[in-house]
Amino acid sequence: MVQLFDKEGRAVAITMMEAGPCTVVRVRSDKRRKYGAVQLGFDDVRESRLTKPLAGHFKKAGVSPKRHLREVRIGDDAEYKVGQEIRADIFAAGQRVDVTGISKGKGFAGMVKRWHVAGGPKSHGSTFHRQPGSIGCSASPGRVVKGRKMPGHAGHKRVTVMNLEVLQVRPEENLLLVKGCVPGPPKGIVFVRRSVKKKVKKEK
Repeated sequence: MVQLFDKEGRAVAITMMEAGPCTVVRVRSDKRRKYGAVQLGFDDVRESRLTKPLAGHFKKAGVSPKRHLREVRIGDDAEYKVGQEIRADIFAAGQRVDVTGISKGKGFAGMVKRWHVAGGPKSHGSTFHRQPGSIGCSASPGRVVKGRKMPGHAGHKRVTVMNLEVLQVRPEENLLLVKGCVPGPPKGIVFVRRSVKKKVKKEK
């Protein structure tokens, strides 16, 4: 994350992402699969680092091996060819995007850190501070109800941050600058797409 200054001189926190180039490895037709999609590859990798089936997949397509593959659905009117490169210039400044990634893992965490519960009293001789407390009923039903929020592994989940505003697009550097934060650690892999929900402005 870095910061930029807007036209009014205010510092805005932004996230700088490398958006591409992504290579079209395969095109799925809607006639066979009942939906149209393209398979995108990102980040070059040596062929020796791949399994033989995956290396054969890239060899058949005639493209250089990629580290990451992702299938993206497309509309009926979209036309893509194997080997075509998709760069950051498919986005424009002022556009809204959704960013999906794997959030940072926080290991084993208690109720306060994992679920942000209030906890118990902090003073007056109380010994109940960060414990989970009672987790179930008495004789009926006599068990812990499913879905109860408990201590456990926190983070490292698929998260989507929606309606992020694109502030700048730098096609020559394949960079995408969005306002706000995105899930995952630095150098993590994220999936960026056009926003599926429109941001509603509240009237004053």
